Amino acid sequence: MSALNTAMIFAAGRGERMRPLTDTCPKPLLKVGGKALIVWQIERLAAAGFEVIVINHAWLGRMLQSNLGDGSRWGVEIRYSHEMHALETAGGIAKARPLLETQDEPAVFLAVSGDVFCDFDYASLRARAQALALASEPAMHLVMVPNPPFHMHGDFALELNGTLSLDGAQRYTFGNIGLYDTRMFRDLAPNTRRALTPYYQETVAAGRATGELYEGRWENVGTAAQLEALDRALRGK
Repeated sequence: MSALNTAMIFAAGRGERMRPLTDTCPKPLLKVGGKALIVWQIERLAAAGFEVIVINHAWLGRMLQSNLGDGSRWGVEIRYSHEMHALETAGGIAKARPLLETQDEPAVFLAVSGDVFCDFDYASLRARAQALALASEPAMHLVMVPNPPFHMHGDFALELNGTLSLDGAQRYTFGNIGLYDTRMFRDLAPNTRRALTPYYQETVAAGRATGELYEGRWENVGTAAQLEALDRALRGK
């Protein structure tokens, strides 16, 4: 497997909670601080040395392509994975797998959600990616964050040795930033609609999921009120 230089941004969702804003604009193109949410992500990925960014899209996908182009303005190559209907996260990865791999060789890649705003240093994941690439079985590494008010019970417990577990006293929330191995999705037929949740559960239960806690700026922009609050914060108002 090659070094970590490919990222995938999930951008196929309808953004129901953002309506009516998302009736005419795909959610990742909504702006905060004068810039589209997804552009903030692209800039951070480019600054971290990523060369290829795969973006899946379904709802108003052509607007994403026309606005972002081929990625050359950020010094990256953007590849698009078009879905007729949103295939959810695991289905989106399976459909995009040929764009994530080189000559059908397995690859470890970074995946982030297009509606997350954060200051996380993506370059810090390279050593983790190398370890995943050398593993005999496909594994994953998830960036966890302190539980936000809307998800106080968290998702997984982070053990002292860095592995994730399904149960534990101190649980954290998955920050929608993760490293994955394309071997994990080779048995999932393209255009199959499937969430990542069962993959998380199975991999964590098998002891093949590691995690780290990120306590810096992180926001999951899910509603118009959250979008407006973040916009005001970035503009210093």
